[in-house]
Amino acid sequence: MDPECSRLLPALCTVLADPRQPVADDTCLEKLLDWFKTISEAGSSLLLLQENPCLVELLFQVLRPQDLSARVLSFSLRLAGIFAAQEDCFQYLQGELLPGLFGEAGPVGQAAWTAPTVRSGWIQGLRSLVQHPSALHFLADCGALDTVFSLQGDSSLFVASAAGQLLAHILGLSMRGPAEGLPSLQAPDWPACAQKIVGHLEESLRSTAPPQVTQALNVLTTTFGHCHSPWTRVLWERLGPLVACLLEEDPLPAAHSLVDLLLSVARSPVLSSDCGLWETLAQTLRHLSPTQAGPLALGILKLQDCPQALRAQAFGVLLQPLACVLKAADQAPGPPGLLEGITGDSVTVDTLLSSKSACAGLLCRTLAHLELLQPLPQRPSPWPQAPLLGAAVTILRFCNGSAAPASDVGGRLCALLAGCVRVQRAALDFLGTLSQETGPQELVTQVFSVLLEHLRSPDSSATVLKKAFQATLRWLLSSPKTPGCCDLDPHTQLFLRELLPVVQKRLCSPCWEVRDSGLEFLTQVTRHWGGQAGFRHVLLTSEVPELAEQLLRDPESYVRASAVTAMGQLSSQGLHATAASPEHPGGQQKSLLVELLRILSEDSEGFPRRAVMQVFTQWLRDGHADVTEDTERFVARVLQAASRDLDWEVRAQGLELALVFLAQTLGQPGSHCPYAVAPPQATLRSPPAQALQALCRVRLFEFAFRALFDCDRPVAQKSCDLLLFLRARTVPHSGPQEAGGSPDVVSVEAALQRWRAGEQGPPLGDLEPETVLAVLRSMDLEGLRGALAESSDHVEESPQSLLQDVLAAVGVLGENQADCY
Repeated sequence: MDPECSRLLPALCTVLADPRQPVADDTCLEKLLDWFKTISEAGSSLLLLQENPCLVELLFQVLRPQDLSARVLSFSLRLAGIFAAQEDCFQYLQGELLPGLFGEAGPVGQAAWTAPTVRSGWIQGLRSLVQHPSALHFLADCGALDTVFSLQGDSSLFVASAAGQLLAHILGLSMRGPAEGLPSLQAPDWPACAQKIVGHLEESLRSTAPPQVTQALNVLTTTFGHCHSPWTRVLWERLGPLVACLLEEDPLPAAHSLVDLLLSVARSPVLSSDCGLWETLAQTLRHLSPTQAGPLALGILKLQDCPQALRAQAFGVLLQPLACVLKAADQAPGPPGLLEGITGDSVTVDTLLSSKSACAGLLCRTLAHLELLQPLPQRPSPWPQAPLLGAAVTILRFCNGSAAPASDVGGRLCALLAGCVRVQRAALDFLGTLSQETGPQELVTQVFSVLLEHLRSPDSSATVLKKAFQATLRWLLSSPKTPGCCDLDPHTQLFLRELLPVVQKRLCSPCWEVRDSGLEFLTQVTRHWGGQAGFRHVLLTSEVPELAEQLLRDPESYVRASAVTAMGQLSSQGLHATAASPEHPGGQQKSLLVELLRILSEDSEGFPRRAVMQVFTQWLRDGHADVTEDTERFVARVLQAASRDLDWEVRAQGLELALVFLAQTLGQPGSHCPYAVAPPQATLRSPPAQALQALCRVRLFEFAFRALFDCDRPVAQKSCDLLLFLRARTVPHSGPQEAGGSPDVVSVEAALQRWRAGEQGPPLGDLEPETVLAVLRSMDLEGLRGALAESSDHVEESPQSLLQDVLAAVGVLGENQADCY
């Protein structure tokens, strides 16, 4: 321990042990515990206590009858556990202290025990302590296990959960020694702690009280999930029959916990070869309700080694609700033999029809489970793509009222699902996932049809429209290409002709979220298909580009930002609105640049300004026509606007744009340079002097030097990287002359000092390349980069600072001695 910390420690212990002193806040106490844990793990806890007896005295204060705060009492219990985790220190504290803290005579019988903080501290302290055989003997003798058993049912969920995890930890630790030496060790020969815990679990599994059953199942789940030693097979052989007996009860107690346990056992490499386990899983699938069975079925299908019959049964359970939906719409569940026997049993139908919430819940969970299963390599094969597509389309049609029910069940589903946003969102997500594979053309046509219905419907909510746009994009991008043709296939072009008027309508929606979703869709589809002749023709014959441009002045900042991105993409692809007359083909294109510069300079919200900077950076990178017409003027105007912006992300994006301009002006950096932005094969495109003149003309250096001392660290770091790249590319090519003592260099360095001190100061004006090179040589950019990489509170987070803060809060230290953070 640091000598200064040792000097402050007695005062800290005195403050914590004094009930009259205001207690430090929870954050300080947690930091103190982290510090003590770090010290203990790095060395000897016993030596720490011997050198700092005030710590032992603090722990003894807990044993004395006084009104210690619950937080300090909890802190002391956890601290004792940290120290006692080392066996020699445990022996040192065992006499009176540890039984008084964790035994029956400890806080368990005091009034402070009513505070959940104290009970939690007791559990956490015991969890830290139980790391060695001596601790196990202590648990068996002091009665702590009975307290842990009772805390499993604590009113605080955090305490109850921690108690269950502690029991699993104690069981694993107690079996670690004897069971590893004797893998065939039977339960009657297990250590006392293990036998007591297993006996408690047996009693709980036989209980008629569901909470006790749940507690036992949770402990076993944790045990089998974390421990894969041979003794766990003996444990399962002993308790597995009791778990199986739960399936005979009606209603089934603790179904969720039972599913978690069975999957935990099935994933164990020690137990997965047990044939009885697979039979128990199959039996459980039959006994669980459709809502409860879904997670178990999904878990079974994710297993690497599983009997094929059980996989088929689990997949059938997952598909049953969708089979019911298809049958209700008078559609077969699939080709003969593919989903044989999966027609939806009466229990599933009853669940679907019981209430709107039950119907929505079951369908949403089913769709979510299948969505998770679809991309997995161990998913069932063959994958029923066509029936699943049909089911998703049918569910969406039940929701929007366009389905034709074939029975009373279908009519009831229509009533339950009409306008159900929750199910629509889940079905659209699932439909988008299914786009990763193809299907019969007839079904694909139905997919596009139902998507168009949702996009057109005035009843579709903003969230449903967003999901519909996302699913539509995924299906469009997965459309098959016509062989030998780089353009869109006829079906897609026909769909686009129907879709663009819908997008046009949604861009005029009174709901800003809908306008935003429409713009995002336009941006994505343009990015992927902007070069396709069919798409270009359909888009340019619509009013979509003009409407997108109008939204640059939308009252909602999110929409303005999306409009900026969309217009930037359209312009990059040459799809921006054309000029009013053929004499001025570039007129409106130029007006977009002016409008984006206006947004960058005048918009009151940060999102649109950030979007403009991203568009401008991409335009510069891609060689956009409006940029290449006068690149230097463009860069100068953008950097001037970015330097005045109050949003640090705009300034940081300005540095990104400056770096792109640097790379284009000086040539791409070599592979040795860590700041490379493009492949290393390019060479210098112009002599360094000419290149530096161009950088000086756009005032890039002033922008970068100011950013170097920006109050927002990401901006300063980015500027430092830019200047390091610049120095690496230019200084080696500069002549031998030195300009270090020239008046210009002195004035620039003086300005840098002012900016470092937080002053504004006048602009630098026109700089000469020699001045810039001299300043770059004189700057310790590597040192600055190292300083910027450090945490802003690396000094204040020191243990000494922490102790000073705690003591200053109660006035033990004099004024100005605290280093508060």
